[in-house]
Amino acid sequence: MQLNATLARQIVERAMKIIRYSVNVMDEYGRIIGSGDPTRLNQRHEGAILAINENRVVEIDPGTAQQLKGVKPGINLPIVFQHRVIGVVGISGEPDKVRNYGELVKMTAELIIEQEALMAQVQWNQRHREELVLQLINGTELSESQRLSIAQKLALDLDQPRVAAIVKVLPAEGASLSLEHLQRMVHLLEHPERDNLVGIVSVSHNEIVVLKPITLTSDGWSKARTQKRLDKLMRQVARERQFSIRIAIGDYFPGLQGLARSYQTAKATLEATLDATPAAALDTTRVVFYQDHILQVLLSGLKQDSWRHEQLMQPIQALRSQDPRGVLMRTLQAFFAQNCDLAQICQTLHIHRNTLRYRLERIEQITQLKINNINDKTRLYLAVTCLPEKL
Repeated sequence: MQLNATLARQIVERAMKIIRYSVNVMDEYGRIIGSGDPTRLNQRHEGAILAINENRVVEIDPGTAQQLKGVKPGINLPIVFQHRVIGVVGISGEPDKVRNYGELVKMTAELIIEQEALMAQVQWNQRHREELVLQLINGTELSESQRLSIAQKLALDLDQPRVAAIVKVLPAEGASLSLEHLQRMVHLLEHPERDNLVGIVSVSHNEIVVLKPITLTSDGWSKARTQKRLDKLMRQVARERQFSIRIAIGDYFPGLQGLARSYQTAKATLEATLDATPAAALDTTRVVFYQDHILQVLLSGLKQDSWRHEQLMQPIQALRSQDPRGVLMRTLQAFFAQNCDLAQICQTLHIHRNTLRYRLERIEQITQLKINNINDKTRLYLAVTCLPEKL
């Protein structure tokens, strides 16, 4: 830790709010870098050099001041940080009058320095944790020595099973987002969940990635426990009232290399479900798990393959063209949503079984696909699954 002009100015300002005498701060070379008398800045203070070299309090009376360079009467005390003298704090005035303030000013200086060192350590940890997150989700391989070094410096258990989650921060109605909002969200994700690894992956898209610890069982990992923690987080975010969030949780893949795949599944889940969910429904689907949307996520890649997607959607486009009110489309969606259970479909749509039978026959006529044929039914199901939620 080194004294700099910014820290020295803080010490001077804080100390001079307590006492009415001018305060000076000298660096490890005895140069004045902070002073209540700006004309003394950058001067070499021989009394400070003596205090540093001998690690003792140096009092200077008027007679001694005339014999030393850059010195006025007063008292000079070494500033100690982690058992090392890193500078000197001085109080200008007759030694008998300022002596009683010496230890108070010295303590003020050392507390400010300790606080600054703690903040610097926190920022160092945060920066390196973010760098580690980005390395892991990008699939960067770590040697055993790198693993041990990172684990020791950041106090992390890298053998802890984790899944990737993407948190998309959304502005409150009529508001806009800033970097401070993202940083506030990072804080909520890290405290009290100190074992989360968190990093901002995209400021422009307001996305944060979290590598969340999980508990593995014989049946895989527990979604229920993760959901419980997420519910608590959602309540915290609700109290903020400045933004809302949407979270996509990826699947678990073993090892550090598996975190990149977990991130890919979380990213695909976020994109697939965000595109397919109307804005009005976001509040009720704020947390989505890849495990609950596997087919939808896997099929969402078809949209990038234009000719395959076009072929898949042909029957649905034909249906839409002859279904201006969307009645048949809603019926087809309910058909698959209720697992082809006719009784359940009728109950959901509040229609008679004969009405349902008529609508299904119309769907078959328009699409030229037979609902009771497994291949045709699968084509219709895939098309409905890939369909954006806009009727």
